[in-house]
Amino acid sequence: MITVGIDHGTSGITTCIKNNHKKIIFKLKRSELKEKSYLDELKKYVSLEDIDLIALTYSMGDGINKILPIEKVKNRGVLSIEGAGEKIGGGTKVYDEIKESNIPTVVIPGLHRGIECLDRRFRALYSHIASPEKVSISYYAHKLFGFNDFVLSDISSNTVTLLIKDGKIFGGFDACIGACGILHGPIDLEMIRDIDSKKITANEAFSKAGVVKIAKLYKGVENTKEEIIKNYFTDENCKLAIDSLILSVSMEINSLLPLLDKNKRRVVLAGSIGTLKEPINIPKRIKEFVEYRVYVLYGESGAIGGALIAEDILKGKRNILGIEVEF
Repeated sequence: MITVGIDHGTSGITTCIKNNHKKIIFKLKRSELKEKSYLDELKKYVSLEDIDLIALTYSMGDGINKILPIEKVKNRGVLSIEGAGEKIGGGTKVYDEIKESNIPTVVIPGLHRGIECLDRRFRALYSHIASPEKVSISYYAHKLFGFNDFVLSDISSNTVTLLIKDGKIFGGFDACIGACGILHGPIDLEMIRDIDSKKITANEAFSKAGVVKIAKLYKGVENTKEEIIKNYFTDENCKLAIDSLILSVSMEINSLLPLLDKNKRRVVLAGSIGTLKEPINIPKRIKEFVEYRVYVLYGESGAIGGALIAEDILKGKRNILGIEVEF
């Protein structure tokens, strides 16, 4: 059985090809895909005819409320691509190539008001909680560690923190709500004023509301993270940026933990920042603020989780962390 998971991330498109116990992972920058065919790149690693199922994530995923075959998905599974960060177009090209290829593919939804497993209070509070790859990451954590109850914090260009309770996604905080990531974050009073005065759009504010605003260093969506980390020990602004990120993420994690029974409170960290050990040990720093056990989900967890979802769908599973599968 060969399955493929595709993570449509901020800085690139990551693919996991899973052939039983073997995994092949490759990543392409979104800007690269303007010049390349995604399927031509995929063919370097696997024969397209041998793929049994692809699990695909795209953008916000707020136009669907089930995991669906791609042929049943309208408008790439989104209500709109506006207001969700910087748009480059690589992910759109990947989606369209796969749809036209006729390779068996399912599309994973994001977490939004239409997802019925979410607690009704979270659905009332927030129109959107997470993009689709966070479902894949959560599923990988669930499968790898065997946990039905945990808080997952995915920390990278943005930070999204989810609560999984009794084996279902219960709620969480989107990138524009709580903790900062490197690039994206919640819009504060100063930014609201800048938006009202038309200095910037709301989307531009969100795209620079992460700790990049503290670091005062921007090298584009694909390279800013590395530059800030590299300068942590030599640039006071970069140090303050990462220290502030650690604080904001820890506060967000601790706000969700009380919703779990005390004996079931555990934390899983994911993402390129959440799993970083060198030159700064981010998990260790977060553990200083969190009372409960912290686990680290290494690897390209969004793509791996997608491949696992596809594999379990082929095995007959019709519910993924509370999200219905139609296949």
